[in-house]
Amino acid sequence: MGTYKRERIIAMIPARMGSTRLAMKNLALVNGKPLIYYAIKAAHDARIFDRVVINSEHPIFSKIAVRYKAEFYRRPAEWATSEAKSDSVVYDFLKNNPCDIVAWINSTAPLQTGDEVRRVVRYFIEQGLDSLVTVKDEQVHCIYRGRPVNFRTDEVFSRTQDLMGVQSFVYSVMVWRSSVFMKEFEKKAYALLCGKVGYFPVSKLSGVIIKKEEDLMLADYIMRAMAKKKRYKVSYDNIVKTWRK
Repeated sequence: MGTYKRERIIAMIPARMGSTRLAMKNLALVNGKPLIYYAIKAAHDARIFDRVVINSEHPIFSKIAVRYKAEFYRRPAEWATSEAKSDSVVYDFLKNNPCDIVAWINSTAPLQTGDEVRRVVRYFIEQGLDSLVTVKDEQVHCIYRGRPVNFRTDEVFSRTQDLMGVQSFVYSVMVWRSSVFMKEFEKKAYALLCGKVGYFPVSKLSGVIIKKEEDLMLADYIMRAMAKKKRYKVSYDNIVKTWRK
């Protein structure tokens, strides 16, 4: 863990059994493994955490934790409903799992790598942040409530490469300095964006977030393709060879 050993850092993987959009999604298979496996693997591969802990209300995840060499924290049922706020889940976890920094590793981003998780946490520490959310960079025409955000309608339509970029939240990883989070939560009853806030752009693959069945299907197809071909190389139609001659 190198220069980061002085601070106690925990990877927390939330895993609520109930899901309104995709039933038991954390246990749904992606390339033969349960969805939550990939978050556990990324956390282990990051090689920056003192502990990797599944946070769930359901004891079935204790068996998953044993299988994949993680720990299990059973959260109170009141923080496992669809109405429960993430702030409360984090606060409850920190009260029972003291640490300097906690990183929420989202099981819904199965294509995120351990290397990227490590870079997110390092950025958090190096920038002296108190809270961080991962984002994805987009350079597309955007509207909000029917109004242009980064382009104008009274001039020549902008090329995408000339647009001001926007960033949308991915939530594949969220990180907090525990002392700042807890102080803010106890004062306001919310604290996701507390103290000095930062944002970290992640890869396109990390931006594949599992919410519905079609997201699961997409991730499964990508994962299976990547398993067959470890390194992707751009190929071109044969007509290019003729053209170059």
